[in-house]
Amino acid sequence: MAVYCNKIKLAKSFLKYTFVTTASAAVLSAFIGAGAKDRSTHTYPSFDDDNSTPVVETTPPDSPNVDPIKYKFKDESIQDPLNYPNGGGLKLNDPSNIKKEVVYDPSTGQYNITQKMGEQDYRPPTFMTQDEYMDYQLHKQVKSYWKQRTGAESMNQSSRALIPKLHVNSELFDRVFGGNTVDIRPQGTAQLIFGVNNSRTENPILPVRQRSITTFNFNEKIQLNVIGKIGDKLKLTTNYNTEATFDFENQMKIEYNGHEDEIIKKIEAGNVTLPLTGSLITGSTSLFGIKTQLQFGRLTATTLLSQQKGKKSEINVTGGAQITQFEVTGDNYESNRHYFLSQFFRERFDTALSKLPFIQSTINISKMEVWVTNRSSITTDLRNIVAFADLGEDSAHVSTYTKPFIVDSAGYYPKNGANNLYHQLADTMTGYLKSRDINKIAALLPGQYAISRDYESIQLARRLAPTDYTINQKLGYISLNQALNYDEILGVAFQYTVDGKTYQVGEFSTDGIESPKPLIVKLLKGTITNPRLPLWDLMMKNIYSIGGYQINPQDFQLAVWYNNISTGVDINFLPDGPMKGKPLVQVVALDHLNLNGDAAPDGVFDFLDGITIISSNGRIVFPVAEPFGKYLYNRIANTAPGDPTTMANAEKYAYFQLYDSTKTIALQYPDKNRFKLKGQYKSSSSSEISLNTVNVPQGSVTVTAGAIKLTENVDYTVDYTLGRVKIINEGILNSGTPIKISLESNSLFALQSKTMMGAHFDYKVNKDFILGGTIMRLAERPLTQKVNIGSEPVSNIVAGIDGNYKTEAPFLTRLIDKIPFYSTKQPSYITASGEAARLFPGHSNAIGKDGNSYLDDFEGSISRIDMRPIQYWSLASIPQGQSSLFPEASLFDSLTIGYNRARFNWHTLDPLFTRQTSGLTPANIDNAAMSKHPTREVLETEIFPNKQLPTGSVTYTNVFDLAYFPSERGP
Repeated sequence: MAVYCNKIKLAKSFLKYTFVTTASAAVLSAFIGAGAKDRSTHTYPSFDDDNSTPVVETTPPDSPNVDPIKYKFKDESIQDPLNYPNGGGLKLNDPSNIKKEVVYDPSTGQYNITQKMGEQDYRPPTFMTQDEYMDYQLHKQVKSYWKQRTGAESMNQSSRALIPKLHVNSELFDRVFGGNTVDIRPQGTAQLIFGVNNSRTENPILPVRQRSITTFNFNEKIQLNVIGKIGDKLKLTTNYNTEATFDFENQMKIEYNGHEDEIIKKIEAGNVTLPLTGSLITGSTSLFGIKTQLQFGRLTATTLLSQQKGKKSEINVTGGAQITQFEVTGDNYESNRHYFLSQFFRERFDTALSKLPFIQSTINISKMEVWVTNRSSITTDLRNIVAFADLGEDSAHVSTYTKPFIVDSAGYYPKNGANNLYHQLADTMTGYLKSRDINKIAALLPGQYAISRDYESIQLARRLAPTDYTINQKLGYISLNQALNYDEILGVAFQYTVDGKTYQVGEFSTDGIESPKPLIVKLLKGTITNPRLPLWDLMMKNIYSIGGYQINPQDFQLAVWYNNISTGVDINFLPDGPMKGKPLVQVVALDHLNLNGDAAPDGVFDFLDGITIISSNGRIVFPVAEPFGKYLYNRIANTAPGDPTTMANAEKYAYFQLYDSTKTIALQYPDKNRFKLKGQYKSSSSSEISLNTVNVPQGSVTVTAGAIKLTENVDYTVDYTLGRVKIINEGILNSGTPIKISLESNSLFALQSKTMMGAHFDYKVNKDFILGGTIMRLAERPLTQKVNIGSEPVSNIVAGIDGNYKTEAPFLTRLIDKIPFYSTKQPSYITASGEAARLFPGHSNAIGKDGNSYLDDFEGSISRIDMRPIQYWSLASIPQGQSSLFPEASLFDSLTIGYNRARFNWHTLDPLFTRQTSGLTPANIDNAAMSKHPTREVLETEIFPNKQLPTGSVTYTNVFDLAYFPSERGP
């Protein structure tokens, strides 16, 4: 091989690849052509002594030393035997009896390379050092890797597939399947796990044989995708995953596609769809069955027999707003977000809102700074603060001070001088306000002050931006955008005016107190939650979130419900007592006005934005501090003050535990926790509409505005994974046209069997006019013959006809072109379509000939009341009307009534007294005392002998103990 070049030095690696790869027909033809024109000289490369650099030599053709071989190959097998190729291209492959061997010599640390022909060395042996051999292996692996990657993406990959293509030499096979090739391509993994699990429990209570348990563990994980083709007509697609969460994630489909001149156009089996273009009969997508498409001349028939895996639903949006139902329980108030600024504002809250829609308050909060514990990476607006719970409070609400508070001539208002705290910090605490050392606050304060109870000191507290909270300037409470954690601190400083006077509580960062000196502020929330402290009352417990934003007063509905303890049914009134039959929304102060704004309750929630509802973030605000507690009690008790029956009725429904205890404690009173807020709201215009489901099948969403069907990705987009529709045509939103979204969602748990069958026909009258007809039947089969009303299994048949006409109208184009300053080249069309359908309703024969359903399953109605907690029990009243047995029932004196009551008590024993616990069980409690029936532990199997407990577990049940002494006088 020869090249034309000057005398230059080339790198060895470049030389190697150049000389191997440039031996092509083009190079040869160039040399041959050059030699034909001028054979005076021949230029060919030679090598220096080190065989590393080619030297171009020019030798006259008539020289006697000229090699007669014009295009000779350099034998590189001697210098580089491992990298020397075995052949290919212009070189022949090595014979089969030539072998190359690499043997490691541990004495020299070198790799000896031999080239043998049979048993004889036909090339002299060579060697490599360890580093050279490692480099050789690395280059070999890199070259093999890229060769494999290149081959994996080549069109010839099928020749190396797991299952090679099969060829069937049959003319009938070719005619049926459109080819003679069977190609199956599986992809995925299959994993089988076998194991033995042995667990040993050294529990002396268990028998020896039960202490050791041996179980076998078997698990399989399969992720398989199979694509199979038989000819050009039959195709099999399977997607199977054993770890799929839902059944609809596994897909299987067999598809047969006929040629243009065949009657059978398509046959599908497995996961099929039947989308229809009409708006009255829309078809379905989540189906599993068989579908055929046949053509007889101008008639095309599509038939379907399948089982429906999903369910259809519709969402109606009016003016871009979506109607949403909500339900909030009475105990689910928003905690750690809303706070009164002082006990003064809490006590005046009910009075200020007693004459709605007017707020009886002359206070106006003009300035505020809010400080919280810094748990973020924000480094701006940070200050040291010391927050006091008693700051600005009168003597009736402070937790430590008993000294008289300062009273203005205008009355008591919160301020720094409301009590002696602020002045004591300046006078008696060695001038604390002058030194302001936050590390000395604990030592300077009097001994009766306790951290987390009376004060909190925070280093580098974060000041909230005004956008992080909202404040009611008239009522004096703050609402945070984000709820605080239980261990976070909230402190405020505020300034307000009333009757022309300005008052201030706390210190502002603008008061001239330089950092790092701490600011003294009002503490609203500490690190410890204690309902016994006055600080507990500052957290508002009368604000509930309904989950919506930008609430529209139109179509808003809210009602307060009570779960009747005797029937278990929700009612919107109290079942007995003075308030019986009166709407609860009126009883709990949410209804004071009628629709005209007059002070006349009408049983409808008063939508007063900023007072009873915060429409921007969907918060319901009761105009009383304790709607289900103190306020409800007073509403009932004040109907007949002093009447024992009325007072008992008020005590029965009042939920005091919701306000004087934490949520955890309040939930332990199910007989009180029976109030709910139910209703619906319509949020304001929004371009994004939630479908209330996820994993929507592709193509199953249909959106119409009015009677016009919208186009996907033109008028709207669909997020099928998250279940959201976004309207991108702003003209539809601005017009306020009602939007209807029809969709089909996959059933997560398809227990009910639903069968769908039908047929659709299209007859092509001519190229412009098509007539169609559809008939479909959907049948459901219930799990049981006893179904509730509204959930009856249907067996409906729907039939309809449709027609579509579309033709080109050139005269319309010419007519439009006559308009001045307007010209068009687009063709014009006349389109007309129409459809009609009728529904033939029915029901499944499984629920009887007439279709029986039940209003309520009273047998399944359960009201669970745990009898074991001691707080659920109380002393019963004396039975009335049995003077012979209970003569004291006619007495009124509370002391003499109980003279005949026997002594008894109820209790539960702590496990410390029923089992031996090291270091905790009292010494006088021995095994003999623990074995007595009144005090021993009771196994669950003693009460329920047939209950199957987990192997190796010993379960004790809680016991409610009652001690009765009939011969002794009781309470």
